[in-house]
Amino acid sequence: MKRSLLTLLFLFIILSVTQAETYSDTSSVLGRWDITVTISGKDFPSWLEVERSGSRVLVGRFVGPSGSARPISQVNLSNGKLSFSIPPQWEAQSNNLNLEATLEGDSLVGSITFPDGRNCKFSAVRAPALTRNTKPVWDKPIQLFNGKDLKGWHASGRTNQWIVENARPDDPVGRGILKSPKAGSNLISDATFNDFKLQVKFRFREHGNSGVYLRGRYEVQITDYSKETPVKDVLGSIYGFIAPSESAGKKPGEWQTYEITLIGRMVTIVLNGKTIICNQEIPGITGGALNSHEGTAGPIMLQGDHEPIEYGSIIITPAK
Repeated sequence: MKRSLLTLLFLFIILSVTQAETYSDTSSVLGRWDITVTISGKDFPSWLEVERSGSRVLVGRFVGPSGSARPISQVNLSNGKLSFSIPPQWEAQSNNLNLEATLEGDSLVGSITFPDGRNCKFSAVRAPALTRNTKPVWDKPIQLFNGKDLKGWHASGRTNQWIVENARPDDPVGRGILKSPKAGSNLISDATFNDFKLQVKFRFREHGNSGVYLRGRYEVQITDYSKETPVKDVLGSIYGFIAPSESAGKKPGEWQTYEITLIGRMVTIVLNGKTIICNQEIPGITGGALNSHEGTAGPIMLQGDHEPIEYGSIIITPAK
């Protein structure tokens, strides 16, 4: 009897120590990571979140340089080395994306093998919480688009397809229209911002696809979606992360209005007068972001590498 009790006590101690070691081991990689991956000599942003499913298994989410957030069914961790494999998303190839990393202090260093076979080095730092402890005090509104020309903006690529055209007499915007008539460069504001309120008037054609990037990192989707479109990718969503609570979009060819408030990570989106996202947290960068430096100010970026898009006005009210 005494031997049985001693055996049970011994097993309990071993189990407790093993469980404690498991928690200690996994806690070193838990949380969100801002990744910079080097592809063909250039830096591109990416993002990773690792969390526990139960007490032992690690799962997560990953955002690559393009595409939206995708789930990781299991993150492997052993002796400070992390790895996972996920199926392709929008890539043409059928191979998995594989990531391997080593924990070095409070950073991750490793490589990503993309579905096309490219093996690229990356480094990652912990993403900032961006918590705000006081309410913002708003400054004066700024007309980011002056209705005349592209002053205050620059293109992301070597060529710039963005133009400004005079509005027709019957057009309700009553001023110049900022247009991307074909796929090309994104358009980036020269000025950068932290917290702000943003009002954007936009119009897209049938099957249109564009987006407004907050701080150049978080895309508010603009798209004419079909029944097959995932709800986190539709008009009014934070691409791949947050679905709108209801459909408030108009038909293609009609002017629509976004009123967006971004404070830290918390976002509220009003589309055509209806609140469709109310004070929700944006977990991390979305695909196509300018960079993954979430703790710094960033510009407003208009996506121009998809379908044609038009903007009637862009007004930002920054926090002081």
